[in-house]
Amino acid sequence: MPKDVISILDLTRSEVERIFELSTLVERALKRRRKLNLLDGYTAALLFFEPSTRTRLSFEVACRKLGMDCLVVVGEAATSLAKGERLADTIRMLDSYADLIIIRHPKDGAARFAAEIAESPVLNAGDGAHEHPTQTLIDLCTIKRLKGCIDGLTIGVLGDVRYARAVGSLLKGLTLFSPKKVYLISPSFLRIRESLRIELKRRGLNFEEVENLVDVLPELDVLYVVRLQKERFPDPELYEKAKGSYAVTREILEKHAKSDLIVLHPLPRVDELDLSVDSTRWAAYFYQASLGVPVRIALIAYVFELERELVELAREGVS
Repeated sequence: MPKDVISILDLTRSEVERIFELSTLVERALKRRRKLNLLDGYTAALLFFEPSTRTRLSFEVACRKLGMDCLVVVGEAATSLAKGERLADTIRMLDSYADLIIIRHPKDGAARFAAEIAESPVLNAGDGAHEHPTQTLIDLCTIKRLKGCIDGLTIGVLGDVRYARAVGSLLKGLTLFSPKKVYLISPSFLRIRESLRIELKRRGLNFEEVENLVDVLPELDVLYVVRLQKERFPDPELYEKAKGSYAVTREILEKHAKSDLIVLHPLPRVDELDLSVDSTRWAAYFYQASLGVPVRIALIAYVFELERELVELAREGVS
């Protein structure tokens, strides 16, 4: 059982599937009570040095549902980092206050660095263009619930596959399973970084890089769409070149998609996923977002070895 979850590969397939199961128990328990209080008296430090809506709020709700007090830091300007304090000193200080550290940081590797310093468990809420493991848990859980499996599926990942950390984590997470094929659909200048390509090949993921969505859309069981990561583009001119280079519309789906395709998006979206898709049978991204709280509660409960207690809460009132 991991103390820290910095990468999705810190978990095994069986652990990932157990977290899926626990998320269902969480939903069942929350139907009968507003709070679970399994970590009453514990404190979580939520360090968000980069903008976030869904991840920060769902983590905070998850911690509070478990009964934890929350120390929430939003932006470096709210800490002594703005005065020149080293991140290591900030982590050491908060480690003395909190029983759990959840960190989002704009620099690759910052979460791993925090985990090396802190004695408390550290959960990566996104570090630079590197990883976003809890988003991947949500993504995979959504696929498993809606499609019944992950093995054997044909999955398309559309958009900024070079800089989007949700994509990097998802692709690594898929190596724990056996999808039939993964298409990486992007302009040539947004293809995955070579280091990730090598790792995915080493781990045996069957993937192909293509540029045209329509060429592969009829094959897809899952289409995962991501926005352009403007904040991570090293060159503003390259961003302008890429902007508007791909978009999913209702018309495209009606012409080319399977009837049981599901469209996912980690959100926020810009113009890569048209509003017209929202009312279609293919749209699954709002359901995907709704799993943020139960999946993150399940992960925290798993890290703190509270499976038995969670099972008991889920069984209460069931005859």
